[in-house]
Amino acid sequence: MEAGKFAAMLADKHLIDLKRMQHKYSAADVAEMMALLQKNFFKNLPLQDFDGQPLVYLENRVRLSMASARVLFERPPETHRYNINAMTTEIQATLAIENINSTRESIRHILTGYAPHDESEQRLWGMKKGLDFISDPANKITEASLYQLYMMTVGDFLEPENQLEPGRFYRDDAVYIIGEQIEHTGLPHQQLPAAMAQLVDWINRENDVNDLLKGVIGHFYLAYLHPYFDGNGRMARLLHLWMLIQQGYPAALFQPLSDHIQATRKNYYQAFSRVSDNYRISGILDVTPFLVYFIEAVYNQLKPQTGAAAEGLAVYQEALAAGLITSKEKALFEFVLAAYGRAEFSTKQLEKDFGDAAYATIRGFVLKFTKLGLLRVQKYGNRNKYFVGES
Repeated sequence: MEAGKFAAMLADKHLIDLKRMQHKYSAADVAEMMALLQKNFFKNLPLQDFDGQPLVYLENRVRLSMASARVLFERPPETHRYNINAMTTEIQATLAIENINSTRESIRHILTGYAPHDESEQRLWGMKKGLDFISDPANKITEASLYQLYMMTVGDFLEPENQLEPGRFYRDDAVYIIGEQIEHTGLPHQQLPAAMAQLVDWINRENDVNDLLKGVIGHFYLAYLHPYFDGNGRMARLLHLWMLIQQGYPAALFQPLSDHIQATRKNYYQAFSRVSDNYRISGILDVTPFLVYFIEAVYNQLKPQTGAAAEGLAVYQEALAAGLITSKEKALFEFVLAAYGRAEFSTKQLEKDFGDAAYATIRGFVLKFTKLGLLRVQKYGNRNKYFVGES
């Protein structure tokens, strides 16, 4: 291929959409370009496609914003492993991606320790157990722990025909992802134990793949293998979070990653399909389209805590150091941050959700913290609601 044409194709904004590239150039040009990329540009991964060939990606097309890494590396409050408000959004979004409806109120109640009342809340309780499990640093990613996570969050709530056979970590039959047509067939079940062992080994091994990209690749690969009859998407997203935590990004549980996916759900599925479509053209499983989607639609959309909220936390730390805040008030404020974020709450709601303080204590807390400037008040007639953040 003439150098000028190759340079133009390499710089083309549609490089990772081989159908469009074939239309713009030619099938022969795209085939020659892919051969050159495979020889000189692709980064190989120690994970294999269904034909035993390595997954690859283009490093020069997956540029991460350093701000994304800083947001995920922020130190979370020592008293909370995850943010209840963020994880309420995370659970609602990850279920909505699979067309499972839930309410924020039910999720928040379960996350704050209320017992489930019905089958729907039992599923939410399973998701809470999953968050507790992956946020515990003692729980490392192994095939056995993945099975534990799957059963507590998905497997225990499936219809009999979708349940795993006793003693098996993975499905024992074929599975398909079906849209208007069959878009993807999971790995033959006989090969799953070896492929999942390879994935777990790669997750736990030191390598030169950026941590944030590694989480996305693990997310993609579990969904690609489709090791379960149902719940593969939820497990892929939970594994992604778990990988980030295990790699030293505890603030991943203070950011609702799935909310960004749900907001761009069509593009999420298109990115996965594009990897498959490109594979059918080139015979190379290039995960770059999925990485590009995740960087642009999720990672680069994460926002650090800035402005009035950050200044408020500084005031809080000063008051705490000066002995102006009691241990109960400290627990209440940290609960407010975790449970509500910047959402409004009433004193009655806080009393019910916190569950370990009298109403007089709650009332005194909101008045004192409003005076300190740590809480703000919004009046609705003769009712007040409080929130952390800008007025």
